Amino acid sequence: MSLQRRSDLSRRVVPAALGTLSVLSLLSALPAAAQPAHRDDRPAAPPPRQITAAEARTDGYLRALRDRPAALRDFFRQLPKGGDLHNHLSGAVSTEYLIELAAEDGLCIDTATLTAVAPPCGAGTRPAADARTDRAFRAALIRAWSMEDFPPDESGHDHFFDTFGKFGEVTWRHRGKLLAEVADTVVRNNQFYLETMVTPASDGAKKLAAQVGWDDDLAALHRKLVAGGKLDKLVAEARGEADDGDAEFRATEHCGTPSARPACGLTVRWISQASRSSAPERVFTQLALGMRLAEADPRFVAVNLVQPEDADRSLRDYSLQMRMVGYLRTQYPRAHVTLHAGELWPGLVKPEDLTFHIREAVGVARTERVGHGVDLVHEDDWQRTARTMADREVAVEVPFSSNAQILGVKGADHPFTTYRRYGVTVVLATDDPGVSRIDISHEYRYAAATYGLRYPELKDLARASLEYGFLPGASLWQGNPTATGYRPVAACRAERPGLPVRGATCRHLLVESARARLEWRQETAFAAFERAHALSPR
Repeated sequence: MSLQRRSDLSRRVVPAALGTLSVLSLLSALPAAAQPAHRDDRPAAPPPRQITAAEARTDGYLRALRDRPAALRDFFRQLPKGGDLHNHLSGAVSTEYLIELAAEDGLCIDTATLTAVAPPCGAGTRPAADARTDRAFRAALIRAWSMEDFPPDESGHDHFFDTFGKFGEVTWRHRGKLLAEVADTVVRNNQFYLETMVTPASDGAKKLAAQVGWDDDLAALHRKLVAGGKLDKLVAEARGEADDGDAEFRATEHCGTPSARPACGLTVRWISQASRSSAPERVFTQLALGMRLAEADPRFVAVNLVQPEDADRSLRDYSLQMRMVGYLRTQYPRAHVTLHAGELWPGLVKPEDLTFHIREAVGVARTERVGHGVDLVHEDDWQRTARTMADREVAVEVPFSSNAQILGVKGADHPFTTYRRYGVTVVLATDDPGVSRIDISHEYRYAAATYGLRYPELKDLARASLEYGFLPGASLWQGNPTATGYRPVAACRAERPGLPVRGATCRHLLVESARARLEWRQETAFAAFERAHALSPR
């Protein structure tokens, strides 16, 4: 297979990843090595993964840390963890930083709803700056703007989604500063790549959608959007926003100066959001803008649909929106697609709404990745959908904490092991780590504790998060790594991470391919990590 295959829109995956090896008692969360509730029609087990001596020693080190929580936290922070592919910028920022930005901008807080509003601060409001000195006020804001102190035995669905409206007045003003804070956290957790979601040219898209109106003929609607350069003007507006955000980010991180922060070296790409609870003409306009933008500006790579999947309009228009994406893919074949799908659970929606969302995202919209995918086993003929995802190499983005907080789904109820058993690639992600009060290291630690994952499996999860990112260029890995293991392509097979690359062909690959370059960087980090953890702790 050609080295260029990773640039194609179709992705890859096949039979299951490494089977669970043994239980790691890393957290006192849930029973380790949780098993999937549905075991019918089980696929044949894949060949066992070959484990290197360095991996075995590192795994021994990890298992020896079971009763040392501080050392465990440090291990998972240092673990190279690839990229975060499912991240909402506004929800990724720490709540404390949002409060500080609100204070710097002179914003006010509605005392009844704890919602940030524009100044001046009139009756029923107080300055956000008061949170700098009033500890009770600050604590109340943190609880209102995040999942801090939210009772774990209660449904967090409404509270989680309500936070965005409460701090929204803060986040739209400072894309670059938000990115700087998030990027610092990503780098601190030893990740090398970030895809984060924003809503480009939001007001302009809303106005254009209202101007054009709705048309059941999607081709005709698209022609109306592009006529007279209307959509291209929105693209230019979105690129201008990105330029401003880049400048603010570089200034905040002191990039290009002797005091540049490490996050200046982080590879960041944007995913354009469309608001699925909006009117159909607005959803279509946002999707068309995002896909046109992805073909015009390399900083933007894909589109996604956001907002609660269980909202009335989201449910009513779900199939229509899948057709929108499917049509626009024919117009913008170089734009990528990843879709929130199956972020549902019994009791949240009517039974019939649980039967088809992931299937249509894969079959109709032809998404390249699925975000959440929690209700898999509740869909009609879900086994076929899982096999299709494996055959088409459609990865699933799994943010454990938000799945637990929003849907109450965790442990054996979560389809994590089912996806892996059917050969679907899983990538761990954070979703909204600022709201959830977690980071990516927490998600890896949770996965290890809950599902009994060993170090080699954690390593392959991290590799998958770069392999399935929307990066340009050929891969460092040959074939379908989920099925056959992460084996370097012939050009780099004789090379050793951490040592100078000797072969001209491998050097050429790493120069020409952004994907392979980041993957090699991670392999080098793994080599150093394994050397540092070669001996069990005393």
